[in-house]
Amino acid sequence: MADLVKQILELPILLANRVTKVADEASSFKQDCAELKSRTEKLGALLCQAAQVSSDLYERPTRPIIDDTVQVLDKALSFVCKCRANGLMKPIITIIPTAAFPKMAYQLENSIGDISWLLRISAFANDRDDEYLGLPPIAVNEPILCLIWEKIANLYTGLLNDRSDAAASLVSMAGDNDRYRKLIIEEGGVGPLSKLVKEGRLEGQENAAKANELLGQDPESIEHMIHAGLCSVFAKILKEGPMQVQALVAWAVSELAGNSPKCQDLFAQHKIIRLLVSHLAFETV
Repeated sequence: MADLVKQILELPILLANRVTKVADEASSFKQDCAELKSRTEKLGALLCQAAQVSSDLYERPTRPIIDDTVQVLDKALSFVCKCRANGLMKPIITIIPTAAFPKMAYQLENSIGDISWLLRISAFANDRDDEYLGLPPIAVNEPILCLIWEKIANLYTGLLNDRSDAAASLVSMAGDNDRYRKLIIEEGGVGPLSKLVKEGRLEGQENAAKANELLGQDPESIEHMIHAGLCSVFAKILKEGPMQVQALVAWAVSELAGNSPKCQDLFAQHKIIRLLVSHLAFETV
């Protein structure tokens, strides 16, 4: 995955370098081109930083953010090319609307904000600064999706308390509507939630178990969750987890089995049914 992310970063880095070079050759709108160059250099530095930590980047938001950034840089390159002299002859006239440069600068700033946010949420908690800048500019299109990205990223990279809070937020969102539940699954939330059920502190385990139960509302979602390794996590908790978490997992198993009879055989294969029967016999859940 790291190689793939590094590969998709190559084009925007190349474009940023190209914009910077061509802006230096501007023969008209020199000040405007200089401002675009300044922003592009900052964006290029962030893109290079992203390439250096490509193995740590959260892939799901990386793709749309880089796609948007490429479009912005491509447009910026078109602008500065119009301002460059053509060989030994300067262009007779360059028609660029007055508001075009401020708008272009604004779009570059948005890309800077998006990449900065991506780097921040992908960094481990100990490597982040304390300043929270909110959701990125790209969130104007899909604020809930960006919030889900942020919470899932916290599950991967946050401290245990942060991971517990992120799981609690996902519980709240998963309880709202089907679309949010499907987004959490599609954007890779099941894996880190399952890991938190297995390895987190008690509150985090409880929140993650609740989230998994809420996510499994239809056979397709449950199949995705099982492919993400949920059965082995449930079996481990029912065998040796804290009693409160065992009770939540037992409830989740009953809900998932009711929503997808097909998964009952898989639960049996992982000895989950046997463990549940044992708990019922001893009235521990």
